[in-house]
Amino acid sequence: MPDLRIEPATVDDLSELADLLADLFSQEADFTPDREKQIRGLRLILEQPSRGRIFVMRNDRMIVGMINLLITISTAEGGFVLMLEDLVIHQDHRGHRLGVKLLEHAIAFAREKKFLRITLLTDPGEKSAGFYRRHGFVDSTLHPMRYLLSADE
Repeated sequence: MPDLRIEPATVDDLSELADLLADLFSQEADFTPDREKQIRGLRLILEQPSRGRIFVMRNDRMIVGMINLLITISTAEGGFVLMLEDLVIHQDHRGHRLGVKLLEHAIAFAREKKFLRITLLTDPGEKSAGFYRRHGFVDSTLHPMRYLLSADE
């Protein structure tokens, strides 16, 4: 797919990004697609680059994939780290190693900007965990937990 390029997402991409997230969240047990919430979250990142970066892979017709990297600080590492929040390829373009290219782009970005770690959450039994292991990610002894707060509180 020679006409593909990876570049930062823009606010003009919100609709297509929300479509990709709807597909991703429909596959994950912990999340439910909610277009309004996804657009709000994406907008928060895109309008404030200090919060993170969203990179898209696109051709001249559409966005075929995205990766979302949130920026935070780790006291354990003593500096800035990334949380890989979303990596998704459009269902019509899967199986061509495009996810690998987006992940490699994210890792190169992290190295260039001197981030100290990339952390992600993945379902342990899913093939995505194997995908990340094959690309250098290692299992943590830490167990993720959540405390959900309502926006209405």
